[in-house]
Amino acid sequence: MVPIDTPNGNFRVWTKRVGTNPDLKVLLLHGGPGSSDELYESFGVRVPAAGIDHYHYDRFGSFRNDQPDDPSLWTLERFVDEVEQVRRALNLDGNNFVLLGQSWGGLLAMEYGLHHQQQLKGLVISNMMSSARLYNDYGTDVLMPAMDQDVLNEIKRFEADGATDDPRYEQLLTEHHYALHVCRMPLEDWPDPVRRGIAHINPAIYVPMQGPSELGLSGTLEDWDRSGDPQTIEVPTLVI
Repeated sequence: MVPIDTPNGNFRVWTKRVGTNPDLKVLLLHGGPGSSDELYESFGVRVPAAGIDHYHYDRFGSFRNDQPDDPSLWTLERFVDEVEQVRRALNLDGNNFVLLGQSWGGLLAMEYGLHHQQQLKGLVISNMMSSARLYNDYGTDVLMPAMDQDVLNEIKRFEADGATDDPRYEQLLTEHHYALHVCRMPLEDWPDPVRRGIAHINPAIYVPMQGPSELGLSGTLEDWDRSGDPQTIEVPTLVI
């Protein structure tokens, strides 16, 4: 449990190291916001076999950590600072430190890379683009037209009515979007870590930052945009 300092007190976040390579250490940033590292459990066998030392990490407010009822803590800037505190606690540096971020973790990894790239050996971005605007355009122009339009209209009615906590809303998204684009296999075949990771999402973080669903960003991250930004990340970066 790594201690972190926040504007509203001291807390701890869960980490777990797997592997022993001093020259290549990968810190995993899970999606969400507010999900957990459970989705990365398969790394425990495959990644060490490739000679890579890696760290599992539940970010503050997620499943294995303190979960205070304090909306002021759920900001991109504070999460960037948290990753930096975890890096220092784990003794990672530019000689060995690779940051891997998936989905919301990819967004956070990009932002960390712009602010702290001198600490990085490399960066891996998975399933995330550099702009909430482009993310939303893809949802509107590509994903939504391909959906059953009656289902889409029902989803939009729930959102317009502020009823996104209705179980029917989540059922529609799971069957008609998540099974096609989040974990692309029939629901009954979803791996147990995927089921647990989704079940453990903290809605007190997810909804204010992401919005109610993966179909688009409508929370506090909605205006995030690094496309065309004059700042650049100079360290080797892989986008997958």
